[in-house]
Amino acid sequence: MDVLNIKGLKKSFADKEVLKGLDFNVPEQSVFGFVGRNGAGKTTTMKSVLGLLKPDDGEITVCGEKVTYGQTSTNRFVGYLPDVPEFYPFMTAKEYLRLCGESLNMRSKDIEGRSNELLKLVGLGGEKHRIKGYSRGMKQRLGIAQALLASPKLLICDEPTSALDPIGRKDILDILLSVKDQTTVLFSTHILSDVERICTEVAVLNDGALAMQGTVAKLKSEHCSDGFIVEVQNGSDAEKLFEEFSFAAGREGNALRFVGTDDLMFEVMSFMASNKIAAVKIEKQEPSLEALFMEVVSK
Repeated sequence: MDVLNIKGLKKSFADKEVLKGLDFNVPEQSVFGFVGRNGAGKTTTMKSVLGLLKPDDGEITVCGEKVTYGQTSTNRFVGYLPDVPEFYPFMTAKEYLRLCGESLNMRSKDIEGRSNELLKLVGLGGEKHRIKGYSRGMKQRLGIAQALLASPKLLICDEPTSALDPIGRKDILDILLSVKDQTTVLFSTHILSDVERICTEVAVLNDGALAMQGTVAKLKSEHCSDGFIVEVQNGSDAEKLFEEFSFAAGREGNALRFVGTDDLMFEVMSFMASNKIAAVKIEKQEPSLEALFMEVVSK
């Protein structure tokens, strides 16, 4: 079953067409990576899913119910973590979650139990300080707890790791991965290594439309070209190689990255042997999500 379906979604701001007939679906209990460059339309898409923007055309359904602009009954299925969550700084985490629970008409007993469970999950179980003293990472943790409070069917996270240090990013990714059995996670980001680490499926947004969708492994096998890196000892040798194979290579200093099969690698090695070019390193490159993304958006 698909938790989220988007069909033919279009949205323009003045004369700028941001979404150009976007189509994709998010399967239940997946960690779904929604990938695109900054300004690609990811946030516009998510605001449309939340009923906060009126699409020019297209249809969105959440758990089988149609999303209607300004009438957000489908949001009872959704938890949302914006890229920069805002809180009442004078509250503690438990006080803030109680306020959120009361606004959702949750029972007091359920708020208490769920708050304790979630604060422990996100690593804030023993935190007694006011939110005004929280770091950016702590606020992101609290934002996840708030978004999960009502046990949503779909958790939407908009760039949740973009401003965090490596340890903070790892912690947030671990939390998102740990809740996949409880909810479906739509993870919007431009940090491809994060997607590669936790996502079961990914959709790539390019120029306002879907470029591809599928599992990371499937997309790599279907779209990524084979490649390898050759590093040589000096600049003149690197120049010789680049002149001979410029159709297949990119150069950075004395290292050249080639796109091609093993046949090309053997051809390069033969040329190097014939011209007495010594290799510092020859390394076969595994397909990566970064390579896939660059391949798609550069077309």
